[in-house]
Amino acid sequence: MSPQQPPSGVIWLNSVVSTNYTIREFLPELDNLSVVAALEQTKGRGQGDHSWHSLPGENLTFSILLKFEDLPVAQSSRINHIVAIGIHRYLSSRGVQARIKHPNDIWVGEKKICGILIENTLREKYITHSIVGIGLNINQSNWPDELPNPVSLYQLTGKKYDLKCELEALQKEICRCFDQSQSADGRDSLQEEFKRYLFYL
Repeated sequence: MSPQQPPSGVIWLNSVVSTNYTIREFLPELDNLSVVAALEQTKGRGQGDHSWHSLPGENLTFSILLKFEDLPVAQSSRINHIVAIGIHRYLSSRGVQARIKHPNDIWVGEKKICGILIENTLREKYITHSIVGIGLNINQSNWPDELPNPVSLYQLTGKKYDLKCELEALQKEICRCFDQSQSADGRDSLQEEFKRYLFYL
């Protein structure tokens, strides 16, 4: 494995089993908000026992590390707010009006554009860090029949996108949300924004 690490703090790899697993493997060496992205995940995971389908080199499949100073487990929803709102703001900047489907999906209309997998590490009653895996459909247009409702940014806008540029833009939005979450007023604002775009099936 020979990672390429540009100044943005994003490590790009050609192929990994899982970006969440890769971050966990190199955790002591990584700073807060570090990102590991891969052109291909051989065993990408969704929620529960689900796998995440993505054609190599067509979508964003990455994980971001969030470190906390003793975040109470009872406030773990703060992580959902940071990540989901960051993704929502990124999609809005691309002209796409999305919704947040509880607990960890992003939909456009009746179709799923993004999945989120959050894995927390605890010390007693506190979360010390979170590894957040994100699969965002960018350029793919052909899908397996067993996937009921996928959609990509390309299918919505008719444009093809450079994955590295899009990841840098998305990372910036998530980082802004993380910074916003450091104050009580910022957390309240993120929570209200999350509620505004949340829906249940």
